[in-house]
Amino acid sequence: MVDVMSFKRSMPGGKRRIPVVIDTDSGHDDVAAIMLALRSDLLDVRAITTVAGNSTIENTTRNARYTLNLLGNGDVPVYSGADKPLFRELKQAKVHGPSGLAGIDPTNDPALNGLAVKKLLEIVGSGEGITLVTLGPLTNVARAIMEDRSAMMKTKQIVMMGGAIHAHGNQGRTGEFNIYVDPEAADIVLQFPIRKVMVPLDPCNGITVTLKEFEKVADGRLRNALIRMMTPFIENLNSLGMRVDGALLYDALAMYYLINPEAYKLKSYDVKVETKGELTRGMTVPELRPFARAEPNVEVAEEIDAHAFRRDLISMLSRKRSGSLQNENERLE
Repeated sequence: MVDVMSFKRSMPGGKRRIPVVIDTDSGHDDVAAIMLALRSDLLDVRAITTVAGNSTIENTTRNARYTLNLLGNGDVPVYSGADKPLFRELKQAKVHGPSGLAGIDPTNDPALNGLAVKKLLEIVGSGEGITLVTLGPLTNVARAIMEDRSAMMKTKQIVMMGGAIHAHGNQGRTGEFNIYVDPEAADIVLQFPIRKVMVPLDPCNGITVTLKEFEKVADGRLRNALIRMMTPFIENLNSLGMRVDGALLYDALAMYYLINPEAYKLKSYDVKVETKGELTRGMTVPELRPFARAEPNVEVAEEIDAHAFRRDLISMLSRKRSGSLQNENERLE
């Protein structure tokens, strides 16, 4: 069994955190991912950049700021970004509700500043080995690549939630939502020659977190917020025909890769994005022919240790902001 606490102790020096920028369209699973990142004590979140996707840029930025304030991390800078895809009109998700965070429906000021691309280039271009974690459409990252390719080449890696390799789509017949919304941006990012790790629908569809599991979160304020937001999220998933017993936390599963990579089995693929098709818009097409000589451009998560994810998610969300586990020695089965 993978033990993330042992993994933490095995890190060089035992203390160095991974510097990351999170690019997000702040729906329910994005918020869970942000919570996991900040409560893990393993990631150094330098900034959050927001993008339209699950909801409008106003809502996704508002939801990101709400989440940081809930966690007591209001000092993490938030930079709003693209309000629509590169060349298309915005297609919003239904499952997150009109606010993008049904059950909470924040009303705080989104404080839009339009600085996402500028700050991505500044932070990544510093050469500190920044990891980008992308949880929504890839519009901001593609724009940054188009604006200053050399600065973006200093990115250590991109860990993205997106795509479907063998699974059917969750937006149309073949498209995964993040890729479907802005397939041209996804194509630019997938062709960009740095290390990329894709966490697609395939291993995520079978991993849910139930309300009973969220009730184990020791931090009462956080637990109450999670129950409020995850209840309608699960209801919406089922109303759309997903037939799940808990929340599908795709974005948190992408974030968890950085926290506990030993829980993942990766395989390298050459993946292209369909940008022209109508029925296949946003399809992530792998080269599967054994005789083809395509060079892999992305490492794809094929298996995830679901038990380890659930256990560590609840443990880490139970931390106080200081990083001390409330129940470090208790196994949450």
